[in-house]
Amino acid sequence: MKYVLVTGGVVSGLGKGVTASSVGVVLKACGLRVTSIKIDPYLNTDAGTMSPFEHGEVFVLDDGGEVDLDLGNYERFLDIKLTRDNNITTGKIYQSVINRERKGDYLGKTVQVVPHITDAIQEWIERVAKIPVDGKEGPADVCVIELGGTIGDIESMPFIEALGQFSYRVGPGNFCLVHVSLVPVLNVVGEQKTKPTQHSVRGLRGLGLTPNILACRSSSALEENVIEKLSRFCHVPAANIITLHDVTNIWHIPLLLREQKAHEAILKELNLQSVDRYPVLAEWTARTKLCDTLRDPVRIAMVGKYTGLSDAYLSVLKALLHASVECHKKLVVDWVAASDLEDATEEEAPDAYEAAWNLLKGADGVLVPGGFGDRGVQGKMLAAQYARENNVPFLGICLGMQIAVIEYARSVMNLQDANSTEFDPDAKNPCVIFMPDGSKTHMGATMRLGSRRTYFQVKDCKSAKLYGGVNYVDERHRHRYEVNPDMVSKLESAGLNFVGKDESGNRMEILELPTHPYYVGVQFHPEYKSRPGKPSPLFYGLIKASCGQLGAWLQTPTPVNNRFLITRTTISNGVAKPKAYQNGNTKMLLNGSYYSNGNGVHA
Repeated sequence: MKYVLVTGGVVSGLGKGVTASSVGVVLKACGLRVTSIKIDPYLNTDAGTMSPFEHGEVFVLDDGGEVDLDLGNYERFLDIKLTRDNNITTGKIYQSVINRERKGDYLGKTVQVVPHITDAIQEWIERVAKIPVDGKEGPADVCVIELGGTIGDIESMPFIEALGQFSYRVGPGNFCLVHVSLVPVLNVVGEQKTKPTQHSVRGLRGLGLTPNILACRSSSALEENVIEKLSRFCHVPAANIITLHDVTNIWHIPLLLREQKAHEAILKELNLQSVDRYPVLAEWTARTKLCDTLRDPVRIAMVGKYTGLSDAYLSVLKALLHASVECHKKLVVDWVAASDLEDATEEEAPDAYEAAWNLLKGADGVLVPGGFGDRGVQGKMLAAQYARENNVPFLGICLGMQIAVIEYARSVMNLQDANSTEFDPDAKNPCVIFMPDGSKTHMGATMRLGSRRTYFQVKDCKSAKLYGGVNYVDERHRHRYEVNPDMVSKLESAGLNFVGKDESGNRMEILELPTHPYYVGVQFHPEYKSRPGKPSPLFYGLIKASCGQLGAWLQTPTPVNNRFLITRTTISNGVAKPKAYQNGNTKMLLNGSYYSNGNGVHA
C-alpha cells in the first residue's frame, strides 16, 4: 500500500479536501485504484451532532456514517463508496483506546498519548486503507489521507506525531506528503509573498514531517522567481512545487495537477515509475469546459434555514450543478431564507419579505432541502404551496417532503391543525410522526441512517421513469420523523400519490402530485449519490422540468434491444456535441437517468 498525506498550512479553508480529491482523480486516471481517509482532530465521535454553521453539512454514507463534508468530495470526484471508518476523529481514537483499556488489553500499563494513541491512529489507517471502496475485490493501490486543520493546531499534535512515525515505518517509496499552503498577494505591492509558506514548512519540519510536494494556493499562477525562492528555502525541488490558482470551478484542479505533472512527482516519490501512464481525463476535461461555456440560465430557488452558509447545503448544490451541466444549463441558485417568506417578516422587515418573494416568484424551480427544528417551517410551507398552485417544478428533500405533506393537508384537505409532532407534539392531525425506532434522549447516530431500499408502487410515475423504470432504488437516509401511515389513505384520496415505499409498505419514501408538471418529495437524500457525469435522477428531473423539457423527455423511448442509448458530451473546437456510447450491462445517462438490465438500480 502506498500513502499520500495532504496537510495544510498558514490558514484554514485553502481547499485541502478538493486538493486531496484531485490528487486521487489524477492517480486513478493513471490506472491506479485509490481510496481516501479524512482525519478530523475534533473530539466529536462523528459529525452527526454538529451544527451546519460550525462545520458545514453532515455527509451520510451507505453504512449510515455521519461524516465530514470532505468525504462527499472524495466520493463525488473518485466515484467510490466510503465507510464510516474512513473518517477518523479524535473522539473515535480516544474512545477505542479507552475501551481497550477498560477490557485490560494494555495489561496494566500506563496508557499514554505516545505510544498508545499514536499506535491506535496508525493501526486505524492501515486497517481502513485495505477496505475496498470501488466495488472491486482487494485493497486499493494508493490511500490519500487528508489531515484536517492547520499545521500548528494543538488538537492535531497526536495525529502529526503518529503520521511522522507512520512515514518512517512504511519507509521511503511508500509515503508522499503534499503540503497545501498559501502564497498571498498584497494589494499594496502586488507581489507574491513566500514567507507564510516558508514558516509553515519550517513548522511542519519541526514536527517531524518533511513535505515532498508543495501545492501553493494563490490568486494567480506562481512566478518563476517565486517558485525558485520556495524551492531554495523549503528544500523542495522546483518541479515539485505546484500552483493551485483560483479557477472558475473546482473541476479544473485535477487538470491543473496534470498540466504541472504533479502525477509524475507523486509517482516518483511512491516509487511507482512503472506506472508510466498519462492521466486519461478526456471526459473530465470535456465536462469542465462545458461547465465554463454554459450561458443559458436555469434559476432554482433554494428555500432553507442556513442560506447564509452555502456549505450547509454543499451536496445539494453539487447535485444541482451536476444535473444542470448535463442539461446544458447554467445554474443560478437564488438563496431564499425560509423565515423571510413568513407573515411576521412582512411586518418586521418588509423589504426582506418583498425581496424573498420576488426571488421565489422569479425562479424556474423550487427546492426545499432537509433540516431540523421549526425555524422557517411556515416559510417552507408557503414556498411549497406557491410551487404547487402555480405549476412551478418542486423538489422537497426529507423535511422538504414532510412540509409538502403538511401543506397539502392544510390547504387541500382543509385540516388547518395538520402538523408534524416535531413541531407540535399534541397535533390533532399529525401528518408526520416520530419514528418508532428512533431515540428522543440521544442525538448521535440514533436516526434512520444510511442506504435503504425504496420500492416503486406506480410504474409509470415520473420518479420511476427518471430512474429508468426499475422496481426499486437504494438511497441514503437521515431523519427521525416520517409521514404518518395512518394518514396516507386520506392524503391519497385527496390526490397526493405516494409512489415509493419501503419494503414494509409503512414508510413513505416518494410522493408525487400527478396533475403537476413536477411536484416531488422524497424522504431520502438523493444528493449524496450524485456524481459529475452521473447526476441524481430526481435533481435531473427538477432541472429538466424547470427548463420546460421534462414532459418531452419522459415520452422518449429508452430501451434499444435491451440496451440503452446514452448521450455523452464532447468538446470540439469549443462547441459541445453529443456522442452516443454504451457501457456494459448497467447504463448511466449523463442526462441524469440510471438504467439497468435487471430489476433495480443502486443510484
